Amino acid sequence: MENIGALALLLAFCIGLYAIAASIVGRLKGKPFLLLSGERAMLAVCLLVTAASVVLVYSLLTGDFRMAYVASHTNKAMPVFYKFAAWWGGQEGSLLFWSWLLSCYGATVVLLNRKSHRHIMPWVVAIISSVQLFFLTLNCFVVSPFQVLAEGKLIVNVPDGMGLSPLLQYWAMVIHPPFLYLGYVGFAIPFAFAMASLISRAPGDSWIHITRRWTVVTWLFQSIGITLGAGWAYHVLGWGGYWMWDPVENASLLPWLGGTAFLHSVMMQEKKGMMKVWNMVLIASTFFLCIFGTFLTRSGIVSSVHAFAQSPIGKYFVVFLATGIAAVVWLIIDRLDFLKSEAPLESVVSRESSFLFNNLILLASCFAVLWGTLFPIISEQFGTEKISLDAVWFNRLMVPIGLFLLFLTGVGPLFAWRKTSMESLRKNFQGPGIGMLLVVGALFAAGMRHPYALISFGLCFFVAATITMEFFRGSMAIREKTGMNPIMAAVELTHRNTRRYGGYLVHMGIVLMFIGFSGKPFDQRATAEVDKGSVMHVGRYTLQVVDLIDGDTPDYQWDTAVLKVAKDGENLGELRPTRRFYKASKEGSAHVALRPRLNEDLYINYASREGDKAVLQAYVFPLVNWVWIGVLVLVFGTLVALVPAKVARSYARTEVVGVTRKNAPVEV
Repeated sequence: MENIGALALLLAFCIGLYAIAASIVGRLKGKPFLLLSGERAMLAVCLLVTAASVVLVYSLLTGDFRMAYVASHTNKAMPVFYKFAAWWGGQEGSLLFWSWLLSCYGATVVLLNRKSHRHIMPWVVAIISSVQLFFLTLNCFVVSPFQVLAEGKLIVNVPDGMGLSPLLQYWAMVIHPPFLYLGYVGFAIPFAFAMASLISRAPGDSWIHITRRWTVVTWLFQSIGITLGAGWAYHVLGWGGYWMWDPVENASLLPWLGGTAFLHSVMMQEKKGMMKVWNMVLIASTFFLCIFGTFLTRSGIVSSVHAFAQSPIGKYFVVFLATGIAAVVWLIIDRLDFLKSEAPLESVVSRESSFLFNNLILLASCFAVLWGTLFPIISEQFGTEKISLDAVWFNRLMVPIGLFLLFLTGVGPLFAWRKTSMESLRKNFQGPGIGMLLVVGALFAAGMRHPYALISFGLCFFVAATITMEFFRGSMAIREKTGMNPIMAAVELTHRNTRRYGGYLVHMGIVLMFIGFSGKPFDQRATAEVDKGSVMHVGRYTLQVVDLIDGDTPDYQWDTAVLKVAKDGENLGELRPTRRFYKASKEGSAHVALRPRLNEDLYINYASREGDKAVLQAYVFPLVNWVWIGVLVLVFGTLVALVPAKVARSYARTEVVGVTRKNAPVEV
């Protein structure tokens, strides 16, 4: 079986090489049969990589322990879904998973554009195939998932495997990497179309219209993947947080920031013909940050609970990144005349400027996270010791940036296009601004003194008020014309322009997430060594240890603390934090006990046990569930934005010379 998988990858590598050559030569020489064969080669690559993936998954599920990857990441006692998740649970398998997703994306692009965009499709095929070829190089020649265990010239079949890391044996980790990879890999498609339009000097903004939904869906996958990772950290790692500015966490955040900036910036190009250079830089940066994130996780150059061990693949990623970035920089500089803006920025107080400031702040945050992530490596190379920047450093820098971005989220809808009059500013800002001051004043009077929390709650009200005003005004206008009830009028309003009002719902999700973030300064915690009958306190909660029990399964041993929970003297039932020790991997993991509520979570971690005594860590996390609620609203808003609008719109574009023209209608 392993020979079939390895042969399929090798054939995919050869055919991918042909796809690049056929597409470029066919485009330059005007040979339609070569262009068609290049596209069919991409479909063949997809089939071959799929075949290799099926071989690996079959080996994982059936326990073919002759294969090194299977022996290292599964064992007989593991549930089937964790055996399947082992596909992306190790380095070799995860890189194959990357290749498979990219091949599926590439095949989908070819099938959807068989009869359209023929002027740029050869370059799109060549660019996607080039990225595919890089990962197939790793799959075939550097870290093959089809290596067998051997002693000398003899193949060894061990009786059982080591099993998947206990930290990965959690439901969210079964789906977290696929969603994150769907985001990482998906950004290759808009990148390929953007570079293809540059290479071919394709007129207009067709590449944006082609890839808008690609980009939104990819951004959504990335958002869900990051959130699932945060949920995994919250429920499994036992320290109680959902974000610790770990290098691998940062690696997933970086392309999300770049993609967010790009999604805002392309609206300026569609409506005004502005920020064309910005958009090329942003989509290229986002794609390369996806590659960088993959490199950071798999090269072993950073220390992280998420990262893989030291690996030889790092140098290959460095060469690929350096070559790709140099090529893109040269291409953008060479095509600057093609990227000239069609309209000037007329006023600082305008919606155009709010988009520009949004881009600047998002890029500043991206650079700050990148610098903090790479600083340990830089300090080790150019200094005497390796210096890591902790969460305190990141929070000191990123909290003000985040609050300013939140402010811009509320300000943007209040500005008019081109220029906003002072009267309009006063009218639009007066209500939300006064409400914000009242909220801050009330919280201060109630005893809240944390400055960032006060600012955050005030800004959350401000942004929520501006979004509500937008929905209210539009809904009332529709209600007056149609007689609909307010809810149906709001639905009709959203359906008429799903892109705009779906975006507002995404912003509302961000507001709810910031409410959750704002509770962080008020966390409470306690740690105690307890035995049966002991009592510990955290905040207003009393925890009484009813019993300490343990047990055994074929896969792991477990210890559980049975706790009677009370708050202000009122009995709330039992919680049972557990710790497991997995026999195959000789590693342990925590399964925290949680009492989630909208106002706060009671969170208990079973840290360790020695004889008849156990160490428990108890936390109270105010408002944390609003983070998860906000993510659900963000996902819903993104899905709304993807629904075709009831009314097709076309954007009027004002060129520098002042002549107004209409583009082809664009469905929004």
